[in-house]
Amino acid sequence: MLSKKLHEAMNAQINAELWSAYLYLSMSMDAEAKGLKGVANWFYVQFQEEQDHARIFMNYILSRDAEVKLLPIEEVRTKWASPLEMFQDTLKHEKEVTAMINNLAAIAAEDKDYASSNMLVWFVDEQVEEEESARDMITACEAVEGNKFGLYMLDKELAARTYTQASPLATANA
Repeated sequence: MLSKKLHEAMNAQINAELWSAYLYLSMSMDAEAKGLKGVANWFYVQFQEEQDHARIFMNYILSRDAEVKLLPIEEVRTKWASPLEMFQDTLKHEKEVTAMINNLAAIAAEDKDYASSNMLVWFVDEQVEEEESARDMITACEAVEGNKFGLYMLDKELAARTYTQASPLATANA
């Protein structure tokens, strides 16, 4: 059974994951409008991944015989000056999500809720990857800053990124 504090924090995390999806969808649409189809694709894959993260939390809450409470999703930004600015915002946002995941892990540890602690390990590891990916994209954008051909090549590379369902969902669906 989830403690009230952990249950509320997990429901808040669902909202945060869906807000993240909405943010990345907005970034994808802005990049698409600017003719950056590869950048748009990169953020669209992020959009799909964040939906997976929300679904993992929903499945987990339900598996613990608790209620999923969907909250309103706040408005997100809709315009960025450049892909570099998008990825800088992405890193800042992912650091905030990491803090939220760490808070969930701390609550689970405080509650001695070993099942929740175990489930959250995947998210702790995932956040390391998310932050690293955003930093890598910042480095790539900085490398081509001001170089239209470089941005063209980076955009082509990002167009190849594909969506892979999050492993906890793939396992659940097997």
